[in-house]
Amino acid sequence: MALPLNVISPVLLILGILSTGPGFSDSARIFTIINNCKETIWPGITPGENFNGGGFDLKSGQSIVFTAPVGWSGRIWGRTGCVFDKDGNGTCQTGACRSALKCKASGDPPATLAEFTLTATDFYDVSLVDGFNLPVAVTPLNGQGNCSVAGCDQDLRPSCPKELSVKVKGKTVGCRSACDVFNTDEYCCKGLYGNPVTCQPTYYSKLFKQACPTAYSYAYDDPSSIFTCVGTDYVITFCSARNQTVCTYHDNRLVCSGSNNEDFGSQTGRFGILLLALVSLLNLLIMS
Repeated sequence: MALPLNVISPVLLILGILSTGPGFSDSARIFTIINNCKETIWPGITPGENFNGGGFDLKSGQSIVFTAPVGWSGRIWGRTGCVFDKDGNGTCQTGACRSALKCKASGDPPATLAEFTLTATDFYDVSLVDGFNLPVAVTPLNGQGNCSVAGCDQDLRPSCPKELSVKVKGKTVGCRSACDVFNTDEYCCKGLYGNPVTCQPTYYSKLFKQACPTAYSYAYDDPSSIFTCVGTDYVITFCSARNQTVCTYHDNRLVCSGSNNEDFGSQTGRFGILLLALVSLLNLLIMS
């Protein structure tokens, strides 16, 4: 029987802690995915081989930890309003990757996308080019370089223009892009508009950019939307402010954003951290 996700998370955290020790490739990046939304979401990830097959449920308040090697280039997004059967087949109101729980392809728009290319210098961004369905923040930790927080922490659904809104039972669950709705060269940056000189911000992309200044609002919105960092770990937080403190473990240390990092390695060492994580796991098993 599969363990519930709130039990799996500490197990993966332990693996993440151990993986940062001697003998583990320095190229690995730790990804911590957190759901601060009030409802369950279903993260979709492609390629998903390093991320539990590309899809899983994540209840409100839960988090999960993965590692990915340099060379991985992919997308992470949240799906909403999903119903899956025991075989992993079902439907979602937004972000669905066909009918599968474990995604093998990108999700259907509208979906807020966190995008990554892991190289010697990582590139990452949050994109609204395929529309919006959930606030997302990407916080790099323990890296070198610019390493800015990327994301869209505003909920664009209540203010979404009527012509872009996706509604379910009268409630706006997503905000489509103008390209998705109107499919013109101007909105889609194609044809005569397929370059950064002729493809310029539109009325709709400006609305997105005003609300989320560090997210891609259209295809060539590079200067203020794409970020770089060297040797970093990532915390991807759904429904959270960009300046909210988030943490991950790296090289025996609890590394947090916006605070002085406490060096657990100097106090407890690797086995002390492992013991603390095992105690947390035991407590979760007892509660479940």
